[in-house]
Amino acid sequence: MLDHLAGGHEPAVDDETFVAVLRAAVETVRAVGVPFVLMGGIGSATHGRDRWTHDIDLFLRPEDAGRALEALGAAGFETEETHWDWLFKAERSGVVVDLIFRSTGGIVVDEELIERAREHDFRGVVAPVIPPEDLLVIKAVVHDEHMPRHWHDGLGLVARCDLDWDYLLRRARTYGARRVLSLLVYAQSNDLIVPNRVIEQLFDDIYRS
Repeated sequence: MLDHLAGGHEPAVDDETFVAVLRAAVETVRAVGVPFVLMGGIGSATHGRDRWTHDIDLFLRPEDAGRALEALGAAGFETEETHWDWLFKAERSGVVVDLIFRSTGGIVVDEELIERAREHDFRGVVAPVIPPEDLLVIKAVVHDEHMPRHWHDGLGLVARCDLDWDYLLRRARTYGARRVLSLLVYAQSNDLIVPNRVIEQLFDDIYRS
């Protein structure tokens, strides 16, 4: 058991080290042919508000998580099967890599998510990043009192992204309609642009169906 990973308090590292570990993780998982997207703080910084993070979140399919973890271990990362049903971890040079294969609310990677992901350059590392619509749904669903950053990350996505509202509706209906509706109403109350039809359709789905 990697006790220093399980506690949730990763040591701070410099940017150069973080980027080097990110590059190594991306190249290692790519090399074994596992589809993945970057999410978490990197996804938020890429699509929405500019903020830094000191861990790396790779979102991948449940059936690929073991293979990705094994590849990272062979590449010199310390690894552990932290939670069998949603999360494995790897670590190098004080940087933690979270292999997330089931997010809060039962959200998983599917083919449409992978197909919609686009390559982005993050600090010189080019890798697929989760679509902003999927990230918004995840941020709305995972938000809690002790993690207010997720709510603000979601607002940042509304503010800065040209969202595919029809796709967002489909994803919200599958995983977290009430949470997404509440976030979008709050976004509108802050004068962010959310089409009325999106709010009306979600409201009807939840309360009038």
